Amino acid sequence: MAEQEAPAPLKSLNSYDPTYISFINKSRRNAEAWWLDFAGKPVSYGAIQPRKSLKMNTFLTHPWIFRASDGSKLLANLSEVYFPTPAQYEEYGYPRYLPVNVTAPVYSLQEYCTRLIRSMVRKEDIGKLEIPEGLRKDLRLEPDLLRDVQILSAKRSVNGSN
Repeated sequence: MAEQEAPAPLKSLNSYDPTYISFINKSRRNAEAWWLDFAGKPVSYGAIQPRKSLKMNTFLTHPWIFRASDGSKLLANLSEVYFPTPAQYEEYGYPRYLPVNVTAPVYSLQEYCTRLIRSMVRKEDIGKLEIPEGLRKDLRLEPDLLRDVQILSAKRSVNGSN
């Protein structure tokens, strides 16, 4: 049986195949666009206001991630990581900016409540809440883009997805 090759880490691989996209923020919050560079480090391309868009010239192997201003996850075309699709062109050779919808995920009840409590309770007062220690731990664990990228990259290696 042939040994399977592990997928590449979650990062940009090359800049050979240009493509053109329009990120459309369909969430109710500002959506920050993050490109994962050639080392897998997130690089901000700024915030997209609700109901606004950001046209982007990018490349096929360049992954994108989106976060709300509080660091919570947003989805691009229903995925945590968006990989561009091949370029399309208009009749006279002009690039067509393909729409990519940025939306909020459907949070579990626990995730939603954790986000709500975190927004209402000061960090130093979390220990005073009469709740199980596991929930206190979840409340103290704030959104962290670098940690999320590491987790997504690890999942990619285990699942073998591209």
